[in-house]
Amino acid sequence: MKNSLYFLSLSLLIGLSSCKQEVKKEETKAKTIQPVDRGTLREINKADTVVNEAIDTHGGQAYDTAHYRFTFREKEYTFHNKGKAYTYSVTFGKNGQDTLDVLDNGQFVRKVNGKPIRLSEKDVIKHTEALNSVIYFATLPHKLKDKAVNKTLIGPTKVKGEDYKAVKINFDQNGGGTDHDDVFMYWINSKTKTVDYLAYKYSTNNRGVRFRSAYNRRNIDGIVFQDYINYKAPIGTPLKQLPELYEKGALEELSKIETEKVVNLAQ
Repeated sequence: MKNSLYFLSLSLLIGLSSCKQEVKKEETKAKTIQPVDRGTLREINKADTVVNEAIDTHGGQAYDTAHYRFTFREKEYTFHNKGKAYTYSVTFGKNGQDTLDVLDNGQFVRKVNGKPIRLSEKDVIKHTEALNSVIYFATLPHKLKDKAVNKTLIGPTKVKGEDYKAVKINFDQNGGGTDHDDVFMYWINSKTKTVDYLAYKYSTNNRGVRFRSAYNRRNIDGIVFQDYINYKAPIGTPLKQLPELYEKGALEELSKIETEKVVNLAQ
């Protein structure tokens, strides 16, 4: 009888201890779970939808294995996407020397006349960002699906009588590159789902505000390439005001961003 009472008491103590542990676990969960603003979540989902539709229109899954060559400002570029892996390159001649820069999954190498050249860390970062930037803009809006990209739907607007959805883009510090504090805005045509206009403000190189208007759009073996007229706006101009200034002719034209001699190397 004593043994039975002992085991009964022991079982009760173990049961009570387990219950206390479960209660503590639930309390901990309740403390760590933060409430989500459903309105904000809906806007994020809408922004993702708008951007994803644009990505599908410009190339979609074809981007995942795309392998192309093109010329930009007398330099020859290539990009080869292999799922999450990639290889970018740029080739150019200067002062009788042939230079090849290769960015392979984040690893940068420069060769001059076929021989590897050691660069300072500062120069590696500079040339990496330069190569990344050209491929980024040439293949827009492909990279807008990256995890470091934060999207906010600004709302509907009209540019030159056509309906657009404006999406604001900023980047996480982790994975967003050295220019992660830059802010972009894209105007995606509500009907065609194409990126017709974009703008950005940057803090590097004495800061600035730019607006770009797309033209010469062409589909080359499943990937859409387009050129841009590059405009300058006064520092501090809100990005969402740029289409109105553009329509009024109040922006200063700086240059043309032309992607030439595009060739599909995967054929």
